Amino acid sequence: MLHKRFADNTSSTSVATRLRRQRFQILLDMLGDAPQVTILDIGGRPAYWEMMAEGTDLLDRLHITLLNVEDNESKHPNFTTLVGDGRAMPQFADGQFDIVFSNSTIEHVGDFADQQRMASEVRRVGRRYYIQTPNRYFPIEPHFVFPFFQFLPLATRAWLLQRFNLGWMPRQPNREAALREVRSIRLLGKADMRKLFPDAEIFAERYMGMVKSFVAYKG
Repeated sequence: MLHKRFADNTSSTSVATRLRRQRFQILLDMLGDAPQVTILDIGGRPAYWEMMAEGTDLLDRLHITLLNVEDNESKHPNFTTLVGDGRAMPQFADGQFDIVFSNSTIEHVGDFADQQRMASEVRRVGRRYYIQTPNRYFPIEPHFVFPFFQFLPLATRAWLLQRFNLGWMPRQPNREAALREVRSIRLLGKADMRKLFPDAEIFAERYMGMVKSFVAYKG
């Protein structure tokens, strides 16, 4: 299936994983040769880090706090898992982490005001940061894996999701559930990322000559 070959982040051979490895070099450059680094990963999973670190001693150097809206256990000694909300993190002090990291999460937190709240908290609790998100203007929407899905009217998107499995999203049983799913994702463009992270460098990740995603990073 197209979405498996193209967008399966659990597969080491998918396009998505290959691109992840390429842009992960930005983070590796940020880490440098520091012997110990504290990282807050908003919306992350242990499997991501294990895949990126495969064949290296990278995880021995990192102390990673994984923050998710649901419990996410790990037995690895260098992972701490917490339940929380990236839009409001009063449990963390200003500048508590060497790096705040987030991969394909900020588009899921709500409307632009919610995204601003997350961006503000990222910049508060991290001395440096790396925030990646899919490009709104890439022709294939990455969650529904449907051409130009993000530009269709809301009612049309919900109608399609009521009737078909779309990419990673299963068919929904009714209109309300379908609307809830399509409203839960707000993709961002480059101008949005510049507004959210005015002190960042913006890396444009390209695939087949088109910008597939952006990484806002500082440090």
